[in-house]
Amino acid sequence: MSVQLESSWLAVLGEEFEKDYMLQLKQFLREEKQKGKTIYPPGTEIFNAFNLTPFHDVKVVILGQDPYHGPGQAHGLSFSVKENMKLPPSLQNIYKELSTDISGFKIPFHGNLSSWAKQGVLLLNATLTVEASKAGSHQNQGWEIFTDAAIKALSQHKEKLVFMLWGKFAQQKITLIDTAKHFIIKSAHPSPFSAYNGFFGSKPFSQTNNYLLQQGKEAINWQII
Repeated sequence: MSVQLESSWLAVLGEEFEKDYMLQLKQFLREEKQKGKTIYPPGTEIFNAFNLTPFHDVKVVILGQDPYHGPGQAHGLSFSVKENMKLPPSLQNIYKELSTDISGFKIPFHGNLSSWAKQGVLLLNATLTVEASKAGSHQNQGWEIFTDAAIKALSQHKEKLVFMLWGKFAQQKITLIDTAKHFIIKSAHPSPFSAYNGFFGSKPFSQTNNYLLQQGKEAINWQII
């Protein structure tokens, strides 16, 4: 795993790459590949969330848990898939909520959320890799320590961010966030198993834009291009 991390993130998280847990994680990934296992996303895309959304540009954080584990889906952004992929169920529900929350939003034909990332929406999974066809297979190997460090750094060094915490897993991360400094949006997860228990109708996207505008920041254009 050769690390190509955007410079403002490297300034904040560079020390993490020298710590024991990260060295062990690199060794784990190396050994998995030597066993012939397929790992998603490809190595050059593991840190896409950081590389597309520099630390100094972050305005919104949307926390996911794991990369997608199907062929060609994961590309380093939570909830996002590449253009030619079928929309996963959670993303379909995110689009459904957007269509009722944001006036004029048109449900796009693809699921690549890079246009959000380039506007300051950090699409961060807690675990950044996964073995093909095995959901959650790289949990508790060290990634969570790294992504927790990223969340802590954002909370500590930034002001007035929006954190979207969908579902119990994401909401556990609230302990890493200074809730007096930042705006927290909590709801059910957009998964088909829980979307009707409080995700639909929660209006996270308009809430985010209203808050950003109140802080004198530019609103996010949620329409996927």
